[in-house]
Amino acid sequence: MAKGIGLSDPLHAYLVEHGSAPDAVLERLSARTEEAAGPRARMQIAPEQGAFMTLLTRLIGARNAVEVGTFTGYSAICIARGLPNDGTLLCLDVSEEWTAIAREAWAEAGLEDRIELRLGPAVDTLAAIPAGGQFDLAFIDADKTSYEAYAELLHPRLRKGGVLLVDNVLWGGSVIDPERQDDDTQAIRAFNTARVSDERWDRVMLPISDGLTLLRKR
Repeated sequence: MAKGIGLSDPLHAYLVEHGSAPDAVLERLSARTEEAAGPRARMQIAPEQGAFMTLLTRLIGARNAVEVGTFTGYSAICIARGLPNDGTLLCLDVSEEWTAIAREAWAEAGLEDRIELRLGPAVDTLAAIPAGGQFDLAFIDADKTSYEAYAELLHPRLRKGGVLLVDNVLWGGSVIDPERQDDDTQAIRAFNTARVSDERWDRVMLPISDGLTLLRKR
């Protein structure tokens, strides 16, 4: 039996307000993203997910993190705020246009000294980083057809006990819709299914926003 409630807009607003609501920096970034990106602004993570990611970063004592898919920088701010003052976040993306907005927001948030941005295909960038467990936390929120490749590259670069967060794993409910057979949906289904028997990770799938899987490296 399913146990949970749907979130109406007023109930979602209540949830955000009574959790850790976004501050002025994140509010302005959200507004600018919506103005610049229109419908694509939905690519930005939800505020309650951002608050969860900040707290999780602190809870695991992360010092070095990596993010695959940055867009306009909201999730990067949330992760970077959970790091210590000498922590580092490596952001990987391919868009100069969207990450230009991110850079401005990071400066406004006073986090530019903690965040490094590398533009280019993330598969190539990750492959060029020597394996060795240097990252404590990783977040994937990029092209869905490469999720499996990103996870495979990140595993040897996460420390034992490190955490991998994977976004959009419910894909608007399309993962259980047999009529949805597009490449993105099939890739997410395959990724989710592969994790069920993947003994390298402890895992939980959370109904936060569009679905967030948390994987802990064993």
